[in-house]
Amino acid sequence: QAQLVESGGGLVQAGDSLRLSCTAPARTLGWYTMGWFRQAPGKEREFVAAIARTGHSTVNSDSAKGRFAISRDTAKNTVYLQMNNLRPEDTAVYYCAAAQPGSPSREVGSYSNWGQGTQVTVAS
Repeated sequence: QAQLVESGGGLVQAGDSLRLSCTAPARTLGWYTMGWFRQAPGKEREFVAAIARTGHSTVNSDSAKGRFAISRDTAKNTVYLQMNNLRPEDTAVYYCAAAQPGSPSREVGSYSNWGQGTQVTVAS
């Protein structure tokens, strides 16, 4: 499986912004649907956002709408998650994942390839 590598996490204050990056092999980024998920301690992994391989379709979770945005730069083999106006409840490990091409899915089971995750901590 193609290796996905996340970066950009860290400790920030409420209201701050972060941009997460996920690098992937060119053949992965150009073919698969890419998604971001997060998992807080003691909670299940939850969907955040996804983007189709064409880059023309994005889906955001209710908690991310209006604050987070997913994008992809095929020239850099990278998918981004721009997170604005962060809240303490956004604290979690954020994962990048790849799914077979198609309409972006919110389901964890639709994604077959996962990165190791990057920690985001938002202090109040």
